[in-house]
Amino acid sequence: MDVILGSGFLLVVVIAFVMLFLHFVPLGLWISALAANVSVGIFTLVGMRLRRVPPSNIVLPLIKANKAGIDVSVNQLEAHYLAGGNVDKVIDALIAAHRAEIPLPFARSAAIDLAGRDVLQAVQMSVNPKVIETPIVSAVAKNGIELKIKARVTVRANIDRLVGGAGEPTIIARVGEGIVTTVGSANSHTDVLANPDDISKTVLGKGLDAGTAFEILSIDIADVDVGRNIGAELMTDQAEADKRIAQAKAEERRAMAVATEQEMKAYTQQMEAKVVEAQAEVPHAMAAALREGKLGVMDYYNLKNINADTQMREAISQAGSDGQLKNPPPVK
Repeated sequence: MDVILGSGFLLVVVIAFVMLFLHFVPLGLWISALAANVSVGIFTLVGMRLRRVPPSNIVLPLIKANKAGIDVSVNQLEAHYLAGGNVDKVIDALIAAHRAEIPLPFARSAAIDLAGRDVLQAVQMSVNPKVIETPIVSAVAKNGIELKIKARVTVRANIDRLVGGAGEPTIIARVGEGIVTTVGSANSHTDVLANPDDISKTVLGKGLDAGTAFEILSIDIADVDVGRNIGAELMTDQAEADKRIAQAKAEERRAMAVATEQEMKAYTQQMEAKVVEAQAEVPHAMAAALREGKLGVMDYYNLKNINADTQMREAISQAGSDGQLKNPPPVK
């Protein structure tokens, strides 16, 4: 009975050891590497386990690269994986570049991958250029007519500028700016409609791909539509604005004239009040002169006669043709 228990315990220990050994030593990958004539040591695979690097993520891309004739090492692939890169995509990009005879070293491919760009897509775009369609660009010619233009830009990835180069939004913005500049320098919108290829030639000659991750191969005008008469609208708006300014100035002058008129009326009433006040002082002055003996009674009657004579003469001068007085003097 003890022998059976001892044999069972020994069997369990052996099975546990074998499972632990197979966990740390991926024999299947090691055999696959040997069959593919790829030199990967058994202790190297164990070290990957200890460094928490899945051996399959390194060995399988290494086998693929070796079969494609790409010279890479285990340390390069493991270092790229530990840096957070996609080892399998980098190897696929190297193989695609090698088949297309595009010079792409492993270090540059790894840098492009770590920069966040899809290195395999970049290589494929270098072989098969991509067409970028711009949104509708509104531009105005010198005669004030608006043109709505849509362009297609054919670009090819520039491997040397993928790290640090600008992306598609920059290309679209620069092409739009070039279209606006070119149309704006045209004397008439009909010139642009007659020769839309002039836009492509002018914009393409500006070197818009400088500092970007792409190389512009061609710029084709896909659609040109005539929009609004911006020049006429601007002139109309300016005329309306001038009209409002003139009306405001006229209203200001009218208000100033009304204010001046009211001031003059007030001044006239003030003067009339002073005249009435002065006239009211005359009887007082005459009474004071009589009391002081400066004015005699006969002088007063002579003054009254002169006033009556003056009023009579004024009445006669105002008489009508029929001999009737227009404003007869009051009877006293």
